[in-house]
Amino acid sequence: MEETREDQADGAVARVAAIDIAKASGVVCMRLPHEEREGRRVQQVWTVASTTNAVLELGDRLLCQGVQRVVMEATGSYWKPFFYLLEARGLECWLVNAREVKNVPGRPKTDRLDSVWLAKLAERGMVRASFVPPKPVRQLRDLTRTRTAFTQDRTRHKHRVEKLLEDAQIKLSTVVSDLFGVSGRAMLDALVAGERRPRALADLARGSLVKKREALIEALTGQFEEHHGHLLRILLNTVDHFTEQITELDRRITALVDEMTGPPGGDEGDGRTPAAVGRAGRELIKCLDAIPGVGPATAQIILAEIGLDMSRFPSPEHLVSWAKLCPRTIQSGTKNTAGPAGRGNPWLRPTGNRQSLSHVRRGGCSTGTGPRDHGVLYAQ
Repeated sequence: MEETREDQADGAVARVAAIDIAKASGVVCMRLPHEEREGRRVQQVWTVASTTNAVLELGDRLLCQGVQRVVMEATGSYWKPFFYLLEARGLECWLVNAREVKNVPGRPKTDRLDSVWLAKLAERGMVRASFVPPKPVRQLRDLTRTRTAFTQDRTRHKHRVEKLLEDAQIKLSTVVSDLFGVSGRAMLDALVAGERRPRALADLARGSLVKKREALIEALTGQFEEHHGHLLRILLNTVDHFTEQITELDRRITALVDEMTGPPGGDEGDGRTPAAVGRAGRELIKCLDAIPGVGPATAQIILAEIGLDMSRFPSPEHLVSWAKLCPRTIQSGTKNTAGPAGRGNPWLRPTGNRQSLSHVRRGGCSTGTGPRDHGVLYAQ
């Protein structure tokens, strides 16, 4: 009979604490062995404010009691102060997925009972820790996610510009492929400056658009008023502001990646060395850029979301499964079906597909895809 990893080590912990976290406070449940009665447990439950000093005092108290592990649910962003401060105190902190530790249906649900339930699951080894990246990777993740959000916002404002032109009967987008290219932006700026003559606007065309002068004159003939010019100026200034911020984020991301290096280490145990071991971040970006469908910006996002330590993912199939880029296997009797893939990491999913992530874990050396679902839990 094959022995699984869970059978080899059940993960039971003698001294454990669990925290049910809210915005302004957290309910802590600490369970310790009874000093006199073997097999019995001593349980303490109390409320702690989520301020820095209160969390540090909590860390000192848990250390004095010899707590081996602190477990908490991933509740919005409110878990971060507890996790980071207690981890800095030297405690082993586990972040668990709320879906994995739901209370039994039919039982009362309070913050106190939730913390007790989580502590009992933790001491019996019935929870799995989510992956929380180290601080440099977290900082890189903040920058790449902000850049993605700004890029999306800039795109929305560009769409608003086109809607504004349609309202003014300016059909420029039917002739110009990119409204914010050299020619298109020059015409938009001229409209803001007060130019309304279609022929004068068409003369601003550059490159291949010069041959479409008559079509441009027809497209630029509309009812563009001062009201439209005022709104267009605001929208263009907003687009320019986002462009400046995105450029600054690109610069900071590049600088941070250049400072990062892969984890030290050697053989994985199968005769292969992880591609990221001891390598500079800039070199890793070039390696990821060589994968079909992955560019420099996408490579930066991948590093920010999964980190540089590929040992956290036992195989390429585990990484693909965590990213929810493969269907879930459902087996009952002799019937095998494929269920929905799930939501996965919303920041990583748009960056690639199943094959490209398999390349990432293999270091770009192979093309296999492996089984459908390994059910591995990692933090989003």
